Amino acid sequence: MNALQRLRLTFARGEETKYISHLDLMRLWERALCRAGLPLSYSSGHTPHAKISLAAPLAVGVTSEAELVDIVLERRISPLHFMRSLEKQLPKGIDVPEVQEVGLGVPSLQSQVRFAEYTVTLETHHTPEEVQNSVKHLLALESLPWQHARDKEVRHYDLRTLIDDIWLEDWREGCAVLGMRLQTDPTGTGRPEQVAMALALCGDEPPTSIHRTRLVLADER
Repeated sequence: MNALQRLRLTFARGEETKYISHLDLMRLWERALCRAGLPLSYSSGHTPHAKISLAAPLAVGVTSEAELVDIVLERRISPLHFMRSLEKQLPKGIDVPEVQEVGLGVPSLQSQVRFAEYTVTLETHHTPEEVQNSVKHLLALESLPWQHARDKEVRHYDLRTLIDDIWLEDWREGCAVLGMRLQTDPTGTGRPEQVAMALALCGDEPPTSIHRTRLVLADER
């Protein structure tokens, strides 16, 4: 079908939807858009699919306030009408605070993502000074060999190249809140839980919570 308009949504994922897989999230969007009666544009071929594309998949168990999705329509409608029609069909835990039009000819959303920023909460017995020193030490490293097992495959890579910045946002007895800016592009994706483990602030325990606060596109660096 013809594509006449491309809308970019900023949306949040709360506690109610943080365990939805990427594939299920795509299905959720298509069902909600169809129920809203919005004029989706579909691909051609034997198995047409709605032209919906997410910027960067969010790991299961992570919340966010800054997800991006592009939706292509076969006829033009106002972003306000789009939002009002869609919001009635979305489940609790998915909120859309912003919709804006982008050009049909601009590069794909996935190709434009460069970094993701997170707020990561850790339980730790370390003092603020020790946390700061651990962060400083990690950022001073030239390389940080790492491996990640997935199914039966073990990947080896340099975790340090995926870390742009880390900072201490808040601290209270037994708890540190870190900000992280990690590479998220076609060449590699930094995982906040791995960075937390590399900092050695909470032993083998995973972070208490991970929340994505921003996706940085190529023209925003």
